[in-house]
Amino acid sequence: MQLTLAIDQGDGPIQVTTNLYVIVQYERKYKRKASEMAQSIGYEDLLFLAYESCKIHGVSVPVVFDDFIKRTVSIEVVSEEPENPTQGAQTPEA
Repeated sequence: MQLTLAIDQGDGPIQVTTNLYVIVQYERKYKRKASEMAQSIGYEDLLFLAYESCKIHGVSVPVVFDDFIKRTVSIEVVSEEPENPTQGAQTPEA
């Protein structure tokens, strides 16, 4: 699963995208499978994914996760894609 998140820390929104590393970090920290996020996902989940994604994309974030949360004005999921999407069947052209 790959999420694109729009996060605003008071300087205007930026977009970051999760990757497999970020998802594994989430699973390790919260002892939940990423697949469980489809049934219920909370703001802390989204903020952790954004925090870790910012770090790997070179976006400056506070050292302490709670300080990142305090600075956050808004967060939203922009898009959600499977990590390895399947391609549709090809159809003959008329």
